[in-house]
Amino acid sequence: MDARLRRVNKEISDCKNDKTSNITIDLIGDSPFHLKGSFPGPSGTPYEGGHFEVDIAIPESYPFQPVKMKFITKVYHPNVSSASGAICLDILKDAWSPVLTLKSTLISLQSLLCSPEPNDPQDAEVAKHYTTSKKSFEDTARYWTQVYAGAGKGKGSAAGGAVGATEAPKNEVAIAGLEEVHVGKFEKLGFERGKVIDVLRRLNYRGSNVTNIHDDRIVQELLK
Repeated sequence: MDARLRRVNKEISDCKNDKTSNITIDLIGDSPFHLKGSFPGPSGTPYEGGHFEVDIAIPESYPFQPVKMKFITKVYHPNVSSASGAICLDILKDAWSPVLTLKSTLISLQSLLCSPEPNDPQDAEVAKHYTTSKKSFEDTARYWTQVYAGAGKGKGSAAGGAVGATEAPKNEVAIAGLEEVHVGKFEKLGFERGKVIDVLRRLNYRGSNVTNIHDDRIVQELLK
């Protein structure tokens, strides 16, 4: 058994024996070098009550090279790509150390949900939302946690679980962090709803920033 496999097996075993952290690590397929980590959303944050899953790829030179991690569960957070789940975290890049483990890295991801770093974003649009209207950002992050991470639902509806046949349709306006009254305002001018949502999201038409964006600019974008 090579050193990498021995190390990974030990880390998986140690994590299974730890009943206090609520961190889990499981194989995705047959390879011990492609794993799935999971953890609960931290309490007191918009992610509370959610179940978050992370794809873990172990490189050949592990632990001397950082693991590759990305969120499987969709997360609304400045340091996580809303589209791909890619993560901006120093220990996954330059600050990696061989003393770090899979469990400690997942705990760091959990901590990242508590303490966003909008000045070093992975998702610039979400970071802009966070810095211009934190309450609106938190409302949106909380809604994403309900929709994608199973907050407020039974265990089977959590991330990666079975989706019930009676699940309510997603509110695309809330997912974009917008308000229905603002979307409706431009819909009444004859613009297609999906395009209105896309333009208002890109322009960060939220919270106090609404007063900084003239209607004419929005119409110009909608006409493109």
